[in-house]
Amino acid sequence: MFVEIQQAPAQPSGRKRLPRAERERQILEVAEQVFAAGGYQDTSMDEIAQRVGLSKPMLYEYFGSKEGLLLACLERAKRELLDATTRAAARAEGPEQLLHDCLQAFFRFGEEHAQAWALLRNEAAIPNSSVHTELESIRAQQTEVTMGLLQVSRPDLDPVQLEAFAESIIGAAERLALWREGRPDITAEDATRHLFALLLPSLQPPAG
Repeated sequence: MFVEIQQAPAQPSGRKRLPRAERERQILEVAEQVFAAGGYQDTSMDEIAQRVGLSKPMLYEYFGSKEGLLLACLERAKRELLDATTRAAARAEGPEQLLHDCLQAFFRFGEEHAQAWALLRNEAAIPNSSVHTELESIRAQQTEVTMGLLQVSRPDLDPVQLEAFAESIIGAAERLALWREGRPDITAEDATRHLFALLLPSLQPPAG
């Protein structure tokens, strides 16, 4: 004897199911905004889940913890910053334009990705060694890129000098970006011009 089993009609869903990669991108965009606005300590996973339209358990399924979500945001910022400076370097002609355009790409990144920049600069407010390690890896990435740029115009520098110069440039760029936050009249182009004027003599190989 056969018993007919009637399947209940599917319930209409009010939310379109997104592919995992697209959902992760959406979560990271929202989380970046929330972390940047409220700071790591005051940000709750409940708020992020509500803004994205997910349950909190589902949010944890994607990133494991609030720290994991912040680390994912920082990793995305690192990729975007590297992409910006790499694209600038690819278009440059000559070592001077190379450094100029990469500095400008850095300052423009701070404008166009304000939330990501806020995460990168607020490291002191995050008492977590894993996050600090990730932030330092972003600096190390930019130092490595800058060393490659410097080596084009200053092949005479030994590895230690090259690294010292690159670290100094990264530190100066970060401080100038922070200075700009209190000076809305200073554009990315202005900041680039000021720092480039300071650095230009170091691009010139020693006479003789």
